[in-house]
Amino acid sequence: MKKLSILSAAVAMCAMFSAYAEAAGGEIAVIVKTANSNYWQNVQKGATAAMADAKGYTMTFQGPAAESAIADEVNMVENAVNRHVAGIVLAPSDPDALVPAMKKAWEAHIPVVLIDSTVSDSGKQYYQSFLSTDNAKAGELCAKAMIDRVGQTGKIAVMSYVPGAGSEIGRVGGFRKYIAAHSKLQIVGPFYSQSQMANALNQTTDVLSANPDLKGIFGANEPTAVGMGRALQQSGKGGKVIAIGFDGNQDLQGFVRDGTIQAIAVQSSYQMGYKGIQTLVNVIERKPVPKQVDTGVLLVEKQNLDSSEAKNVLY
Repeated sequence: MKKLSILSAAVAMCAMFSAYAEAAGGEIAVIVKTANSNYWQNVQKGATAAMADAKGYTMTFQGPAAESAIADEVNMVENAVNRHVAGIVLAPSDPDALVPAMKKAWEAHIPVVLIDSTVSDSGKQYYQSFLSTDNAKAGELCAKAMIDRVGQTGKIAVMSYVPGAGSEIGRVGGFRKYIAAHSKLQIVGPFYSQSQMANALNQTTDVLSANPDLKGIFGANEPTAVGMGRALQQSGKGGKVIAIGFDGNQDLQGFVRDGTIQAIAVQSSYQMGYKGIQTLVNVIERKPVPKQVDTGVLLVEKQNLDSSEAKNVLY
């Protein structure tokens, strides 16, 4: 019976890979958390560049109007399955909500490669590879940078983005655990901007007003960190309250250059797009791929802002 089960599993796996092979060429659907962000547009640039070597394939790129529009992203995945695309590169905005749509892709023999954020354990069988920053380590890196600048005691605030998003759980979780383990700093928050810059600006303004003794503040993704930086400038507290941000668009680079933000942890979003396409094509064409790939993170400060290493990840 055991041998029969193993044989059955092997046959099923061969059938699935055969289905992928037959799908070589065709549409690759890249579906991200939102199209309205420099971070995700940099993912698109990387994906577009990789398509130059993906002969016989075309690419579509889309995302909801906001990262909090989870149902819209689910619909985009389901529509891609209904179009019988060759494969999907997906940045899931929620660890649970996207799983049923991914299951539909799996049942239709459409491979899925995840980037940036993963899904809950119930969805692990429905994707072939996951490419991302190690968000827990990135959060720890930001926490260490904070402690190095504010010391062991006092009050700091955490400005987060979408509660429950895979990257948010790892990143903010890693930050808070490191702070708790390596300092006596008191954390205010986290506050959730829903990845809306205006929300983050207003929330940060309120936090600064309510906590005049605040020593530091952490902005956990691009729109949140930009809103945080603008609030610091408008309140006259830029450079007085230590700020650590995340991601590396032009606004955040400017804040680092003028001292409003002391450091930003920058992911290689371009590489997520580029390697995401490469990995998906390899899956479709029955080439081996790793289950997980760490695309790295770099702490960018004023001292290394203009280095070649920083320029490779800033956007």
